[in-house]
Amino acid sequence: MKYGFGRSRWARRAAFAICFFLASPLVPAWAEVKSGAKWFRYGTQLESSWQIAADPSDPMRISITRAGTQVKSTRHVMVLYPRPSPAYDIAITKILQVFATKNLDVDLTVINFDMEDKRAAEAVRVAERDQYELIFAMGSESTAWLYTRYVGGNVPVVSVCSKDPVQLGQMTRYDEGSHTNFAFTSLNVPVGVQMTYVHELSPDLRNLAVLVDSKNVSAVQTQAEPIAAYARQRGIQVIWGAVSDPASAREELASLVRNAVQMMRKNDPELSRSIFWVTGSTSVFREISTINANSDRVPVVSVVPEIVRDGSDTAVLGIGISFESNAHLAAIYASEILNGKVKAGDLKVGLVTPPDIAISFLKSREIGMKIPFSFFEAASYVYNYDGQAVRTIESKMPSGD
Repeated sequence: MKYGFGRSRWARRAAFAICFFLASPLVPAWAEVKSGAKWFRYGTQLESSWQIAADPSDPMRISITRAGTQVKSTRHVMVLYPRPSPAYDIAITKILQVFATKNLDVDLTVINFDMEDKRAAEAVRVAERDQYELIFAMGSESTAWLYTRYVGGNVPVVSVCSKDPVQLGQMTRYDEGSHTNFAFTSLNVPVGVQMTYVHELSPDLRNLAVLVDSKNVSAVQTQAEPIAAYARQRGIQVIWGAVSDPASAREELASLVRNAVQMMRKNDPELSRSIFWVTGSTSVFREISTINANSDRVPVVSVVPEIVRDGSDTAVLGIGISFESNAHLAAIYASEILNGKVKAGDLKVGLVTPPDIAISFLKSREIGMKIPFSFFEAASYVYNYDGQAVRTIESKMPSGD
């Protein structure tokens, strides 16, 4: 890989910095609740601060209390999951870290409603009956469910790991609050910002293949369609790769990616001016190995920074808001609400800027792609030539589905 640093003192320092950061690995650890609730995972660093256990009578319900105390808190927070996701593992870990740091006297109940209206409605009923002080809407599906059924409710709601609420019509603007019981955060980066990075990476881009789950409405509306429209307006060929059935995502993606490469070769025979763009659709990004196996030497870039990870099953680059950064902001919003400093409806849409950058030098060398040094300088996550983490925020994407 060539950077074109020259022989200046700055260049020598830059080269030293790269050697330093590409030296030794940082390995995170993840745990499951022992009682068999395999849908819920968390970072092991929480175990000194929190006691985490599944409800013996309901494995879809997790109880989280402060460690080292025999007295249960009288303050309750609910976290509503629509389903399991590695993104939510990261988010709940960061939320609990922030709460522990702020020494909040609360316990948490995590409920996986498994996309069942009746179960979600019962969770909200319990939250109101038992006077919960806050509900985290974990993921776009939980946020959408609560938004359509619980606006104006008694319990404040904070969204986390959710797509852009303005683009989804849940908010009219970014610079004021909802004036309801909802406070929103966003996982999205403005398309113009993302494409500025893409232009620096590939100034003469000819093909952009957008990979998305057609059933993931939030990803389609806020991540796939906007970047496709932006690219088309600038004369870039957009190849739409939509998975129709998440259950068969692996097989569909293998075919979609192979067909996209064939289309790319028509105007880019060397595949040097083409990119695969992976949206935040779980059924898509969890199949990164399938995408890589069929993408030839075309760079795979993701809006989910955590998809850049250790080893070779990784995107080469991530440009977006990490689940951890978003969860950190959501936890700050929640703590302000819980401490009575602000009402949920007064909080503006929570946006993280600048975006998180993630780089796999192993993958970039494998496909022969040059990484601009400005990307390395700004990166939150860096993996060296051996695929080992050498610069990372504490939580990373756990392996598995």
